[in-house]
Amino acid sequence: MNKIKELYLKHKEIILYAIFGGLTTLVNFVVTFILQKGLGLSGEGIEFIIANSIAWVCAVAFAYVTSHLYVFESKAKGFGAIAEEAAKFVGSRIFTGIIEMLLPSGLVAIGIDGSLLSFEGFWAKAITGIVVIILNYVLSKLFVFRKKKEEQEETAQMEEENV
Repeated sequence: MNKIKELYLKHKEIILYAIFGGLTTLVNFVVTFILQKGLGLSGEGIEFIIANSIAWVCAVAFAYVTSHLYVFESKAKGFGAIAEEAAKFVGSRIFTGIIEMLLPSGLVAIGIDGSLLSFEGFWAKAITGIVVIILNYVLSKLFVFRKKKEEQEETAQMEEENV
């Protein structure tokens, strides 16, 4: 049991990032479903764009709160610091969202256009998903929730005490 606890503490951030990332995806799908079935925003065109946009905003808000509180355990306090951190988070998600929109077409253009189970461009979409997940983590770690040196030392000391 101590070995499991030790492994968890060593990889806590990545584990929590994966768990809350999955839950963020679930939030996106649930909000989309509710908007489509509850409000009838299931048509093509503007209705779909509205439903998808609202779901994206809800998912990003959920991802920020969980990343702030649990994954990266942000020490930002006060309205200004939290607003700045949230703006960086949203900005980084907009950046990776643009990559998510453009990269599959680029990959298909260079020949990565294989399909799987009638899903055209599956491999381009899968590669894009992996790139976006990694970029979201790196941007969050190094840009949004970047810890000062003193905080890193304090966190490392606390983790040593817990093992």
